[in-house]
Amino acid sequence: MTDNFTLLFAILFQLAQLLLVVILAPLLTGWVNQCQAWLQNRSGAGVLQPYRVLRKLFSKDAVIAHNASWLFRVTPYIVFGCMWLAAAIIPIIAVDLPFSKAADVIALVGVFAVARVFISLAAMDIGTAFGSLGARREMLVSFLAEPALLMVFFTASMISHSTQLPSIVDTLAHHRFVLYPSLAFGALAFVIVLLAENARIPVDNPSTHLELTMIHEAMILEYSARHLALIEWASSLKLFAYITIGIALFLPHGIAEVGNWAGLPLAIVALLLKLMLAGAALAVFEIVSAKLRIFRAPEFLGTAFLLAVLGLLIHFLLGA
Repeated sequence: MTDNFTLLFAILFQLAQLLLVVILAPLLTGWVNQCQAWLQNRSGAGVLQPYRVLRKLFSKDAVIAHNASWLFRVTPYIVFGCMWLAAAIIPIIAVDLPFSKAADVIALVGVFAVARVFISLAAMDIGTAFGSLGARREMLVSFLAEPALLMVFFTASMISHSTQLPSIVDTLAHHRFVLYPSLAFGALAFVIVLLAENARIPVDNPSTHLELTMIHEAMILEYSARHLALIEWASSLKLFAYITIGIALFLPHGIAEVGNWAGLPLAIVALLLKLMLAGAALAVFEIVSAKLRIFRAPEFLGTAFLLAVLGLLIHFLLGA
């Protein structure tokens, strides 16, 4: 009876995390935008503006090109599902939830890749110049960002002897406190990858529609109404997923350990504080940075790969 009660309790918390990530993701985007407005001495639209945009888009009728195939129509749902899955299986409040075993870092990279492939194919499906341009640029960025991300994951995996995020969190947060210089280099590389993969400055600018700077926005210009709402919601979920991955790898303290259900309320409070700090830091970085030319992006992401490899080498050579 006790085991059944524990399993039921775990399932309820897993469902709560599923709802938590899908609700908090637009709020995180709104928080970042609001912090940017404050730093620019503007009042801003408020942290709830993404919810208003989603409500407006869901209430409209979709306009779809005549030559759009089934791929163009189903892609928003696939992308949203992939991002929700990725954000939901990351251990953000506890390490022993039922879906935790699915949180393999290599599988997470695969989930992000599936979403990227579908959105790129859908962008080229209509045959517009902007869509094809954005798809090619997206593939260029991902081709350079994914190896760096894998190197960061491999560094953490070598330390914890596991590719499971719950095991990594349990090793780094709930065991003997150890400083790992290799993770410092990995953290720098991860920040660069986060900026590139989420279409943030200096790699991309999510608030512009200029031909010379568009990457992500170029791929979704043909979407409208509920399809555009799902893609925008998926973008917020992707940012939420990357930030929570960073928290799990480099700032896991506060996540509840196995069996410590009493620590879950504190873990939720710690998560909210970390998200606020991460969102504010992202806003500050974007305000003080300038957009790079698209041909300089490989140099920027190459730096991430070198930092990640350096961290991996430091762990191999020094064991730290």
